[in-house]
Parts: sequence; structure tokens; C-alpha cells
Amino acid sequence: MRTFTLLPLALLLAACSTPQERAARMQAEMEQNIVVYGPACARLGYQLNSDAWRSCILQLAAKEDMQRYGPYPSYYTGYGGGYWRGPGYWGPPW
Repeated sequence: MRTFTLLPLALLLAACSTPQERAARMQAEMEQNIVVYGPACARLGYQLNSDAWRSCILQLAAKEDMQRYGPYPSYYTGYGGGYWRGPGYWGPPW
């Protein structure tokens, strides 16, 4: 219950942040991704601090996000896993 109370507050505060604050958050997130995925990309043979190494880090982070959260945002799924396409139709998203 507490999460449902804090989530709207966090979203509201995130919307009120300045571009500098958002850039700082994104920089911190990228630094965290480097710590987590950098060694794996180096073991895969990518040279440290190269463009290919950075791309590997971004791909691994995106892959984990897809596994954790799924390929679609939650607003695509409705009751029963489908979404509303019009009057009287609830079906799969394809």
C-alpha cells in the first residue's frame, strides 16, 4: 500500500526536475551500468572504453530491462492480456 502512495509522489517529483537534474540522474544510471555490465563486455572481448564496449553495455542493460519488465509498457495489456481495439473487442495485441 505504501508503494502505491509513494509512486505518484515520485512521478510528480520526477516531472518537476530540471534538465540538469535529469542529466545527472542519467549519468549516474550509466555509471551504474558500467559497473555492472562493463566487466562482462570486457570478458566478451570488447576493448575498454571503446564505442563497441559502450554499445555492449547498453545492449546488456536493455536486455535485462526487457527480461525484467517485458517488451511492452503495462498500458498495452488489458483484462485478460489483450487490449481494447474497439467496441466489443478484446483481443491479443497482434
